[in-house]
Amino acid sequence: MPARRILVAALAASALLGAATVPAVASPSPGGHHAGGDGCVGDGARLDYQKDVSVRVLKGVFEHGDTAIVDRFVRTDYIQHNPFAADGSETLKNLGVGVHQQFPQAKYDVKRVISEGDLVLLHSNVVLTPGSRGSAVFDIFRFRGGKIAEHWDTGQNVPDTSANGNDMFSTVSRPQTGQPGARWLTAYNKKLVTKAFDQLIVDKDVSALDRYWGPEYHQHNPTIADGVAGAREGLGGYFRAFPELAVSVKRVVAEGELVAVHSHYVNAPGERGQAVVDLFRVRNGKIVEHWDVLQDVPETSANDNTMF
Repeated sequence: MPARRILVAALAASALLGAATVPAVASPSPGGHHAGGDGCVGDGARLDYQKDVSVRVLKGVFEHGDTAIVDRFVRTDYIQHNPFAADGSETLKNLGVGVHQQFPQAKYDVKRVISEGDLVLLHSNVVLTPGSRGSAVFDIFRFRGGKIAEHWDTGQNVPDTSANGNDMFSTVSRPQTGQPGARWLTAYNKKLVTKAFDQLIVDKDVSALDRYWGPEYHQHNPTIADGVAGAREGLGGYFRAFPELAVSVKRVVAEGELVAVHSHYVNAPGERGQAVVDLFRVRNGKIVEHWDVLQDVPETSANDNTMF
């Protein structure tokens, strides 16, 4: 398998390393926790378990070539939505072995991870070769019966320059942390971001910036200038260039101050469009920071599931 295809397949499998940002929990047991809220553990412990397993599995597979951990924590009928990888846990194991052999120094630096319900979302800088900028990647996992059952992702090469001076991963708003914050804020912030996203992106109404965005807003999309003014100019130009833009929201994952929206952007009718994950940080009732990753939907796929 050529190196580029292995990279894309690795992103398909979400080889996420660098568990330092993941909350420390007890060593997971394959049968002791369940994502369906069956009363085995408290909800917070279950969410931490899901985050911990998501990183443990993929760190073991792609950093150490450990395929046994897949048998323990990934369902054999694992559903894959990355178009460059087939369904099933055996594919995940084979990809992990291939990446580990060809790129033994690969690092998957997890910047932030959140969990809500049966979903986990991870934002990472994937670097196969030391010294390169690598890729920005969002991965979403769905758990069933305490095991990883399904996966979606988006990946984008990190460019050499940025229009806003911020990299694609750091936290600029204060406090400068990758942690999601208090879970009691989840429902409120999820509702706020959903309304803001629908008005701004789905309805293409830039006045949403005045209502939902804070004056200290920080931008990590490398093509858009910083601040509310930068967002207004950049998105306004985008909407004018593509008046028939259609955005359909597929899923929203939130925890604490962080809310992620997974969507299908189609600039014009008949196009395949892009798979996009937008991640927002909310502070004191206003959106103060944004990261995103965009990936073109390819013409063909190794599975029959679509990217959504």
